Amino acid sequence: MASLEDIGVSALINLIGAFAFLLAFAFLRLQPVNDRVYFPKWYINGARSSPRHRGNFVGKFVNLNFATYLTFLNWMPQAMKMKESEIIEHAGLDSAVFLRIYILGLKIFGPITIVALLILVPVNVSGGTLFFLSKELVVSNIDKLSISNIQPKSLKFFAHISMMYLFTSWICYMLYKEYDMVASMRLKFLASKSRRAEQFTVLARNVPHVSGRSVSDSVDSFFKKNHPDHYLSHQVVYNANKFGRLVRRRHRLQNWLDYNQLKYERNPEKRPTMKTGFLGLWGKKVDSVEYYKQQIKEFDERLTMERQKVLKDPKCIMPAAFVSFNTRWGAAVCAQTHQSKNPTLWLTKWAPEPRDVYWKNLAIPFVSLSIRKLVISLLLFALVFFYLIPIAFVQSLANLEGLERVAPFLRPVVELSFIKSFLQGFLPGFALKFFLYILPSVLMVMSKIEGHVAFSVLERRTAAKYYYFMLVNVFLGSIVAGTAFEQLDSFLHQSPTEIPRTIGVSIPMKATFFITYIMVDGWAGIAAEILRLKPLVIYHLKNMFIVKTERDREKAMDPGSVDFPETIPSLQLYFLMGIVYAVITPILLPFILVFFAFAYFVYRHQIINVYNQQYESAAAFWPHVHTRIIASLLISQLLLLGLLGTKKAANSTPLLVALPILTLTFHKYCKNRFEPAFREYPLEEAMEKDTQDKASESEINLKAFLADAYLHPIFRSFEEVELVEVRVEKSPPDTPSQLASEPVSRSRSPSPSPPHHLDQEEQEESVTVQHYEVGPPANVYHYGYEHHENIFHYNMDQYNETQHNVENYNMDHSYYRY
Repeated sequence: MASLEDIGVSALINLIGAFAFLLAFAFLRLQPVNDRVYFPKWYINGARSSPRHRGNFVGKFVNLNFATYLTFLNWMPQAMKMKESEIIEHAGLDSAVFLRIYILGLKIFGPITIVALLILVPVNVSGGTLFFLSKELVVSNIDKLSISNIQPKSLKFFAHISMMYLFTSWICYMLYKEYDMVASMRLKFLASKSRRAEQFTVLARNVPHVSGRSVSDSVDSFFKKNHPDHYLSHQVVYNANKFGRLVRRRHRLQNWLDYNQLKYERNPEKRPTMKTGFLGLWGKKVDSVEYYKQQIKEFDERLTMERQKVLKDPKCIMPAAFVSFNTRWGAAVCAQTHQSKNPTLWLTKWAPEPRDVYWKNLAIPFVSLSIRKLVISLLLFALVFFYLIPIAFVQSLANLEGLERVAPFLRPVVELSFIKSFLQGFLPGFALKFFLYILPSVLMVMSKIEGHVAFSVLERRTAAKYYYFMLVNVFLGSIVAGTAFEQLDSFLHQSPTEIPRTIGVSIPMKATFFITYIMVDGWAGIAAEILRLKPLVIYHLKNMFIVKTERDREKAMDPGSVDFPETIPSLQLYFLMGIVYAVITPILLPFILVFFAFAYFVYRHQIINVYNQQYESAAAFWPHVHTRIIASLLISQLLLLGLLGTKKAANSTPLLVALPILTLTFHKYCKNRFEPAFREYPLEEAMEKDTQDKASESEINLKAFLADAYLHPIFRSFEEVELVEVRVEKSPPDTPSQLASEPVSRSRSPSPSPPHHLDQEEQEESVTVQHYEVGPPANVYHYGYEHHENIFHYNMDQYNETQHNVENYNMDHSYYRY
């Protein structure tokens, strides 16, 4: 069991690691070659250009302005400059509310930490029970600060019960205020948004088959009959997954053609060649440009045939459609009511925003969804218990004394001072983090198999699975397995009637393991988040070996979104640990506070400069956050109730019985009061927005506005193309990876693409190559608006010529770009 010395060693290791990560970040973010890794959001928004275009050869790679290296921690105050309203405009409501979770943690645990340390720690220290049990149980000096140190039947337990009531009241008060605030922010955000396709569109599924009538005809007839005044149009859903795979293959061929054309233009005397065998290692030697042109021509013919097959084959038309209405009110009525006397037919719900649609799963038959969910539930149950094996192994590392008593031959190795401190203070948290590394990806695959049709829902379902997993394995599993390993010798030699007392004493002692986990994951782990070492390495590897065009460079730079499926459950685990141990072992609380404060700074910086949200759900995840904090409260209350039972506190224990009932009553009230705002759109709000639209834009052609919003990617395929001009410099590139320079202009082609050919315009210093760019793959829909729906532009006049820091923001000129 970890002692104060072991905790100190762990704290030192993690603080050094966190400081090293911050130093590395401070150095790497200033280098021009890394600018796209540490400030990608500004490139995506068009508010930042590469500093590599200026300066000498060395200056393209290394920042030569040494004064900037002295500003080591200036990213923290810079991250705090942007107001919450500006973050909403810059990154969306999801990102702003995500940051509020960290603020909520500080608001909850700040006062609780002060009260617990001032009142409960002195009460626990004065108990003296562990002094008499030290010969029977494995204890450490840090455990004397926990409730385990209180003698059975002591009146001091009234202090813990009083604090539990006080802490519960404070947490419920903060949860109520935060729920009210987030619900108001959501409604305000939805009301402030301009006309959007998802406000007028409903997803209808399980359309019944009618003999002699197509799905499209059935949808049109049904909604004209039942919604005659508001129905506008619809778009049926196709199973085009195979077509999508072909489009992605054609996209890769187009990239190779672009690469070889640019290569030829740089060296016109030599035509690029390749071998047609495996990986170009053997086979017939051919002209690369002509080879890929021919490949693309054959692929276009194949795509045309596959597209016609999808459009004409009734089996490829799914019994589902996106149905659009001429008012928000009409869409709200349809989405929030039953459409048929048979509740399994004509199922309607709000359509996800177009960026949020996961097209692959729309092709899953509705009748199979229940079976899929059942199978995944069984697999999740098996996975949770399979992971108990590595969790038990981790706990064996954390509890060496218990193993020593059973296996004395291990004592000479583990008793070495540094090895023992390392094994108990650092390795358990690191090992647990390692075993959890691949889990979110596995759970995301399981959620996709379940058949959810929106990325936001997929992430919320994955987050739910991950939370249940961490609750059972990381928290409860660590407590049970850890207690068993710690007191293994006691369990083997004492009577069964004494085992409950041993468990009651030992559970609070597991705080030492969670302290080490917080330091590994919440201190060093958060510092590693801002360093972005993995994206940095991947970007430069792609830049050297994969990037052939500027389009490839943009893909290599793509930072993705905040990883909600992993980050939010991890946050909820911290709430769980803090709430459970606030009364039992308060010494854990300062470590929780450091995590929330540090993580808030880091993620604020990342959201402003790095992450680019794939979708906007308007904080739809908040009810889940609230519910799981309530669950943490209930777990803490039940655990304390059980612990007092093992302490034979018959006089004080009954006072706790009412607390879970009051907590559940509070949760039910919040659910009824606030949750409808996250599940339904108020008809009052819908009518008000419709009235405002009619007053301001009475002549709007809504049908034309909605015509292409949910157009299936099969209609966008390879016929909707982008004409891209790529300027090819005659001078040698700066690096081998810079074979393709930046595009100088882009224009949307209004008609199907002509056959691919190379147009050359002779110039003295450059050649312009035009090529046609494949549209988005069949299962990925890129929203019709440029970049993010809300883009804030900042004045960067104060930047130095290397433009390394996005630090001085001028908020005077902000606008929405649609």
